[in-house]
Amino acid sequence: MAITQAVCTSFKQEILVEGHDFTATTGDTFKIALYTSSASLDASTTAYSSSNEVSASGTYTAGGGSLTSVTPTTSGTTAICDFADISFTSATITARGAVVYNSSNSNKAVCVLDFGGDKTSTSGTFTIQFPSADSSNAILRLA
Repeated sequence: MAITQAVCTSFKQEILVEGHDFTATTGDTFKIALYTSSASLDASTTAYSSSNEVSASGTYTAGGGSLTSVTPTTSGTTAICDFADISFTSATITARGAVVYNSSNSNKAVCVLDFGGDKTSTSGTFTIQFPSADSSNAILRLA
């Protein structure tokens, strides 16, 4: 199995024909789910699935956690979207990657994150730190 970081192809098409509202206070609810190395996730991922999701532990539950969206903006000629970092406490987790998905819109996948290897917490805090919100690093960029 493999996890390959990508903006999901279905998401690229959906933003042209339907709503994914990333506005911070009035927008859709976006979540992040964590996956083991047994998961197969890539650009063809279309929706959240519980298959090969990490087990619930501490504050991590099935389906993952809700993300706090930062209202989209621009950086130069690139539109960008970012999320606040998220942590799961008192958790024993081993995750290889994650899926960001829109739980307000049929759990449709937005992007796949590849952690580059297993990341682990043992009865501790598992944190996902999103990159800087700029045209070179933001988690979602439309150039």
